Amino acid sequence: MRTDDFWAVIDRATADRPASPAEVAKRAAADLATRDPEEIVAWARHLDKVMVASGTEDLWAAAYVIHGGCSEEGFDSFRGWLIAHGRETVARSVKSPDSLADMPAVRAAADNGAVFEAEEVLSVAAEAYQQATGSDLPAWETPATRPESADLWDFDNEEEMQKRLPRLSALFLEPPD
Repeated sequence: MRTDDFWAVIDRATADRPASPAEVAKRAAADLATRDPEEIVAWARHLDKVMVASGTEDLWAAAYVIHGGCSEEGFDSFRGWLIAHGRETVARSVKSPDSLADMPAVRAAADNGAVFEAEEVLSVAAEAYQQATGSDLPAWETPATRPESADLWDFDNEEEMQKRLPRLSALFLEPPD
């Protein structure tokens, strides 16, 4: 599956009206369910590629500072939330995780404590395959989609966080005394 075809599914799920990530996932699964099972599998494999490309240490750090902590599963769900916002959001966030400070929802989270997770986006292909065939999505060996947590820099080191993600740090970390 081509990258443009993968993102077209998300684009159609968000077209014409704003939607929650759960609604994006529901619409995307319904769209994919109308296709051949092989195409659904190809979409799922492309999702793996997006997850690998977005599995950067500094993007994980961004999720960590925004949420006040972020587990492996939380980081995956955070990237599901990003995917629900489309190709440009994912690309911009991977290239410059600190650019998340430009998103109104992220800025608002500094005050309201919102958590950005959308595990259901990561299950779109499985849901679509189930709808289309009545069977589970075939299994395959998935690549590592994030660094090992033991290999990460210390996300609790506020000085390092401020150096790497200054704009997000300004929003979410307490100013030094």
